[in-house]
Amino acid sequence: MGDSAPGPGGRGSGTTVAYVGAYTDRGKGIHLFRVDPADGGLVPWKVVDGPPNPSALAFAPSRKVLYAVNERSGFGGGPAGSVAALAVDPASGDLRPLNTVSSGGAGPTHLSVDPGGRFVYVANYGAGSTAVLPVRPDGSLDEPSDVQSIEGPLGPQPARDAPPGSYAVSGHDAPHAHMAQIDPGGRFLLVCDLGTDRIYAYAVDHRRGTLTPAAQPFVQASPGAGPRHLVFHPGGGWLYSLNEESSTLDVVRYAPESAALTIRQSVSTLPAGFAGTNYPSEIAISADGRTVYAANRLHDTIALFAVDAPGDRVTPRGHVWTRGSYPRHMAIEPSGRFMYVLHSRSDNITTFAVAPETGDLSFTGKYTPVGNPSQIAFLDLSARPEGNPAPPPS
Repeated sequence: MGDSAPGPGGRGSGTTVAYVGAYTDRGKGIHLFRVDPADGGLVPWKVVDGPPNPSALAFAPSRKVLYAVNERSGFGGGPAGSVAALAVDPASGDLRPLNTVSSGGAGPTHLSVDPGGRFVYVANYGAGSTAVLPVRPDGSLDEPSDVQSIEGPLGPQPARDAPPGSYAVSGHDAPHAHMAQIDPGGRFLLVCDLGTDRIYAYAVDHRRGTLTPAAQPFVQASPGAGPRHLVFHPGGGWLYSLNEESSTLDVVRYAPESAALTIRQSVSTLPAGFAGTNYPSEIAISADGRTVYAANRLHDTIALFAVDAPGDRVTPRGHVWTRGSYPRHMAIEPSGRFMYVLHSRSDNITTFAVAPETGDLSFTGKYTPVGNPSQIAFLDLSARPEGNPAPPPS
């Protein structure tokens, strides 16, 4: 795809670039868009092909490098997948490949970056492991300095707390690390494992690039729940964990000094009376910490939850139809005005306006075609330290 958007000063000439990772079968690579500041529209710019299945994306703290997992096996002739590092042009947001290294295990599906920019942490779903990748001075990656494999009893299928009639049985055949998220302080890594129904906590040795189980090594979700993704409350001390097979959201107390985890509340992501199969996928929180969002696949909705002021409890507020099939990911762009929902089966992205006072979502009527999209990330060029913002080139 060429650069089909208008030039500076025209529609779509805002300073935010959206990056959409898509599976290679239909999506081809990383899609770059300009975000129209007026209506949230995604204006196509180009597709960066090459990295296979760039299904998860994360920026370095400097915003000068974008990292992408390549969700596959067979990298270098071995069983592992890979992670690609791409330099970000500070003026335009364009991408340039730096290098690609082993992810340390098969089927990498998520990554996060150390707040100090020293390491990239990868969840290998297929291998049931998490890996630490050291970052070189230029932002490229070294081979894994540590790989931790998950062991533990597998949960039942279907989940104990699943809706009546549920056949959500996606991943209890083995450990499946679905998320490797560094905590805000950069001291501990939390790993959601779908197969053992646990969130594991590891202390990070920043000198050696290694992981050691925390004093409390894990918290156990309900049998068969299948923890998939989590998000931290901006005030600290709480996080929210989304369970793929039970269709529940757990409110979890988090101790930043020790990574101790305690589940305090569990609520359904579905309406009262729902029966059948559903697969929650992504969780997000508003910048003010007052609203949590959870995506439901098959039900094809975003569930909204009001968050009590301390962050210790959520109250369901309803559901919004996503206008597509099988929402795999959703995210709010940097201004907080728009949410984007990525649908892996209907091959599109839908745009919603976010009400500033309530966090409510309103469909804008905008659809963006992308084959099998998986994750969206944003770069606000006006916030970069290099100087005055420059829109992406025409």
